[in-house]
Amino acid sequence: MHPSRLELTHRLSEALDVYASPNVSLSAPEVAEEHILLTVHDQDYLDQVKAVSEDPGLQAVDFGLGTEDDPVFAGMYEAAARIVGGSVIAADAIMDQSTVRAVNFAGGMHHAKRNKASGFCIFNDAAAAIHRMLERGAKRVCYIDVDAHHGDGTESIFWDDERVLTISIHESGLSLFPGTGFANEIGGPRAEGSAVNIALPAMTGDAGWMRAFHAVVPQLVRAFDPEIIVSQHGCDAHRDDEMTNLKLSVDAQRQVALDIAQLADDVCDGRWLATGGGGYNVTAVVPRTWTHLTAIAAGKPVPLRTYVPEQFRRYVLETYGRAMPYLMGDDAQLWWRNWEVGYDPADPVDRTIIATRKEVFPLYGLDPWFD
Repeated sequence: MHPSRLELTHRLSEALDVYASPNVSLSAPEVAEEHILLTVHDQDYLDQVKAVSEDPGLQAVDFGLGTEDDPVFAGMYEAAARIVGGSVIAADAIMDQSTVRAVNFAGGMHHAKRNKASGFCIFNDAAAAIHRMLERGAKRVCYIDVDAHHGDGTESIFWDDERVLTISIHESGLSLFPGTGFANEIGGPRAEGSAVNIALPAMTGDAGWMRAFHAVVPQLVRAFDPEIIVSQHGCDAHRDDEMTNLKLSVDAQRQVALDIAQLADDVCDGRWLATGGGGYNVTAVVPRTWTHLTAIAAGKPVPLRTYVPEQFRRYVLETYGRAMPYLMGDDAQLWWRNWEVGYDPADPVDRTIIATRKEVFPLYGLDPWFD
């Protein structure tokens, strides 16, 4: 989670002229005010974050502060609240109609719950952005989370809110933190079907991941008919990320970003807020994946065969001692089997898909076998 992830993404985006188009503007995020944080977090939790931020000698383990995942540090409150500020600025820009698409690749802190830090996440910026949209008049918002880890914090905040559809495609909790996010977790009693979970088996690669995404996500998004899509693009599902057991390429992650952009165009008149998230191969994977994401949002996707600029590769080698790939893609084969051609009950990915579709599709008037 080192800030170098953000610095390198920004630097690579600049090197590839992603920001150069006249339709792109950059906004400096401010520290989110307390009343914004209180829309998705409890007062006693904020008080604890402030306390350990001012005195890192303190700990509040009951609130997830001072753990191995979330060690305390001076300025923690302001740093976490600034990430929220970025996503809320993006939400406001969309609601003001001053932009259609926005990206905060510093965001995506999806494990943070109302009263607890978790999984490197202190405040939940995506949830705060969604709440802001609802507060300003949005009737339905869809949240799509493609991080390798279950988006448990965001899901829990909107667990019983029928206005928000949360969809998370992730490695199964049987093999990965946080151990949740199974097909039968479908939302609270007043909002059944508002939570959707696709829990993929470890070692799933591009073909299985994209098959699962396209067998569930577009159908439910269209049935829910949101006004805005908010997405979380943790890139820790990459095959070179040591934190997870999925085997994706940059190419597949870029393609799903394109697919989400197309869904936003088809269903939401283009309204789309994208965030970052996890991603622990700091030099080779994160900057390429999130530069692709930013370029897609800007309407000028970077081709996969584009060379990583020489000055950027040299900077990474000299500053971090690591060699960068030469290309913006992994030269992967993105062939995948469309769900409409049938399913294999012996395939663990297909069993995952069926489990999710059987739980949720009937709640939207969809047939779990054929739609």
